[in-house]
Amino acid sequence: MLVSLVACTGNFVTENENPYTLSEQMLTQDNNLLGSPFSSILSNLSGFQVDDNLLNDCFARQMATGTPFASGINNTTYYPTWNTFWSERAYTVMSATKKVIENAKKYNLPMFADWAKLARVLVMSKATAIYGPLIYSKYGTQGSTVLYDKESDLYNTFFAQLDTIQADFKANSAYTGFKKFDASYNGDIPSWMRLVNSLRLRLAIRLAKVAPALAKTQGEKALADAAGLITDNKYNFTTSLNGSKLPLATICFDWDDTRMDAAMESFLVGLNDGRIAKYFQPAADNTLYSDHPSYPYKGIRNGAYLDSKGQHINFSKINASFSSVTYRKHFTAAETYFLMAEAALRGWAGAGDAKTDYETGVKLSFSDWGAGGVDAYLADATSTPINYIDPKDSRNSFTTRSTVTVAWNNADPIELKLEKIITQKWINTFTNSLEAWVDMRRTGYPKLPFNAKNDSNDTWGTIGATDFIKRMPFVDSERTSNAAGVADAITKLGGPDKISTRLWWDTGAASNF
Repeated sequence: MLVSLVACTGNFVTENENPYTLSEQMLTQDNNLLGSPFSSILSNLSGFQVDDNLLNDCFARQMATGTPFASGINNTTYYPTWNTFWSERAYTVMSATKKVIENAKKYNLPMFADWAKLARVLVMSKATAIYGPLIYSKYGTQGSTVLYDKESDLYNTFFAQLDTIQADFKANSAYTGFKKFDASYNGDIPSWMRLVNSLRLRLAIRLAKVAPALAKTQGEKALADAAGLITDNKYNFTTSLNGSKLPLATICFDWDDTRMDAAMESFLVGLNDGRIAKYFQPAADNTLYSDHPSYPYKGIRNGAYLDSKGQHINFSKINASFSSVTYRKHFTAAETYFLMAEAALRGWAGAGDAKTDYETGVKLSFSDWGAGGVDAYLADATSTPINYIDPKDSRNSFTTRSTVTVAWNNADPIELKLEKIITQKWINTFTNSLEAWVDMRRTGYPKLPFNAKNDSNDTWGTIGATDFIKRMPFVDSERTSNAAGVADAITKLGGPDKISTRLWWDTGAASNF
């Protein structure tokens, strides 16, 4: 009987495993345990409706909603209604990468730890552009109080981590362990190295006004690195949609909750921009664009007065092709050249010539979007953004604030040169608008329309009629679960936890130089 009992229990673990789950031993084969989470990690570098479309898409004036959510008083009218989703997305990445980093140490696969740390810098450099201070260096610590990092410390940490990541990537440039899990670059380490340098340059430019010496040092390091930058569209950083539809397409076509922004109409129509047909569809009602019948597009003003969802439903949707895309853009060669053009204006070594960088950026953008007519576009020194007419509600109409043209003129003042660069950078970042919102706050460009309807108040911060939202408040769950941490974070923010408080790099200085 005892022998029988021993025999029966000898294979207990094996026979009682769930045959439909993978054991850790199975997952470690071919690096599955470390590599399989990256599909989800990288997909969380962008958001969906309330954490992209009703946040930075609207704040940067690229898309607008015709739906009067929350009785017409919401994020788009400067009253914070949805404010948890980007934080949740960012810390989903932090949690997943924590496990990867732990397992990379356990199984002696340090390259996966570097990849995870790069994902952290990618997502948290976005999150800090929304909130300011973040829990980063103290993430994962135990206790009722977890302290936030102030923004200056965050950027120093980002740059230091990029140093380590790049050094390891250089030492292992022939490594092929990512290949099975990498839908972005098929495991090609030199391509990830270009992204590291490009990301460093993006973050350096972000700090150019608040910490010019640090920005110059980091920017020149990126420009000088032998691995290069993303300077060709074949190296653009994209992430797979993993079989799902582009969120913007779902919001636009399935839910009818988003349309072309009026600022996009103003700039793209006024500048005779060939990318307009790649971004948007003609409006469904030909009476909507009688002020410019040769360009059959109509957008909605952000912060608009909206009587009902149906009022603006016939305005321009995004191009139908977005329903079938399989990836999402995060960093393009055009952005690199616009960053280099600004760096050249600032006198950074290795940036090249501002005019050449600017024109190359525009050309790469047109090529990336499949638009024609770029040479004539770059030569146009007279076309300017147009005024906007809302044929459904005149309260939403506006007179354009911008008189920018496309053609480069070396005799222009340096601020006008920067305005041209940032305006083209803004147009190029369509479907990837967070950095456009950053540029708008730090430089004041493009000169976009203000809200028609402004519901900001003392509760969450008052935004002036001729001003823009600065940030989003810390999330409510943190106020209750980490009250002391949030209180400390507010001291590091440098102002009240309101939408009117500028982030560290948003100095508010009138001059950009």
